[in-house]
Amino acid sequence: VQLQASGGGLVQPGSSLRLSCAVSGFTLDGTVIGWFRQAPGKEREGVACSRQNGRSTSYDSSVKGRFTISRDNAKNTVSLHMSYLSPEDTAVYYCAATRRGLILSECRRDRSYDYWGKGTLVTVSS
Repeated sequence: VQLQASGGGLVQPGSSLRLSCAVSGFTLDGTVIGWFRQAPGKEREGVACSRQNGRSTSYDSSVKGRFTISRDNAKNTVSLHMSYLSPEDTAVYYCAATRRGLILSECRRDRSYDYWGKGTLVTVSS
């Protein structure tokens, strides 16, 4: 099982960016996917997750309304569309996956996940 996050970069405040997570080794159907981030000097936090059916999602309050998680089962890829980015969004972003059944309250907890990809750095700066 492999997860590969991509799409990070340097953007200006107010910009948008789309991160992608390519999953190999199992299909997205029945898989919970989470996006996490870790800013310098801070603990890793769950920003968004998509449950097994892809229709149930959860967002951290700091990104709700600005970030959208979506999945493309045909491409086995999960995206995180981020808009109205601010310097506070600067972090390394990780995607994670599990085949375990999670309830919505569990899907932004990092201990809920079994597989992790390497992160992609997002820097928001003018």
